[in-house]
Amino acid sequence: MYTIYHIPGKKIGVTRNINKRVTEQQGYAPDEYEVLLTSDDINYVSAMEIELQKSYGYKVDRQSYRNLIIKTKSMNINATEQTSTFPCPLNKLKGQLMDNLDLSWETSHGTFKITEDNIPWILSNARTSMFDPNRCYVYNKAFSNLTYHNTPKTVMFDKKKKKKTKRKLENVEKNKPNIYDLIRTWATEKGIYKTGDSRTQYVKLMEEAGELAQALLKNDETEVIDAIGDMVVVLTNLAKLRGHNIEDCIASAYSVIKSRQGSMINGTFVKDENSTTTTTSNKFHNFSTNTL
Repeated sequence: MYTIYHIPGKKIGVTRNINKRVTEQQGYAPDEYEVLLTSDDINYVSAMEIELQKSYGYKVDRQSYRNLIIKTKSMNINATEQTSTFPCPLNKLKGQLMDNLDLSWETSHGTFKITEDNIPWILSNARTSMFDPNRCYVYNKAFSNLTYHNTPKTVMFDKKKKKKTKRKLENVEKNKPNIYDLIRTWATEKGIYKTGDSRTQYVKLMEEAGELAQALLKNDETEVIDAIGDMVVVLTNLAKLRGHNIEDCIASAYSVIKSRQGSMINGTFVKDENSTTTTTSNKFHNFSTNTL
């Protein structure tokens, strides 16, 4: 979040850390300066800083805040078809990302940009490079599937407007479409629900399951991610063709399993059977064993 601050009679500036920049570095107590506005949109903040400097009669910066920040950025992200590699080890990645907010780069999956919203995802999914322990990477396809929204979340520090602006931002967040809505919109545009068939979707699901099996055997993580994603898309469409939303199907399944008791056997969770089922199963097992 960027903050435009005003030191009366001195200057108007921008910072991402008001306490460190104004109090610790410049020596002004909180009652000696005022916050004019905050926003996570660097373009908006840069333009407003210059406008406010003009309106208050201060010297106008020769370079906008945005251009100054971009000029000082040093992180060179290497993008290949599959990955984006950061020039730092995992334990230094968070600091590099915070220092390079709004840095963007081109990939085969589109333009990526470092934001406060996606930094947690990057940190959770980054992996150390097998070729250089001082570098780390994320998969481009997984990053491109990340659902985050670029709606500028500008908050003016005007007491009369603050609550109203906050409510508007909360409504924007509340009304954001989820990933399943986006899949259904895409499928509708492609005519899948108009002319598609649930049995055909099932066949496609089995094809994707086969691709997942191959990816697991090859230990190809990129293909694993791709196959799982494709299967979710197919399941979403299959459910819709049967008159259901996949969210309801998942909720129904979870309501059944949430209280289920069992144990892990050979890497698989096996639910506890009731006595009748267990007895029948054991009899069948004994019969089969004796027969063999």
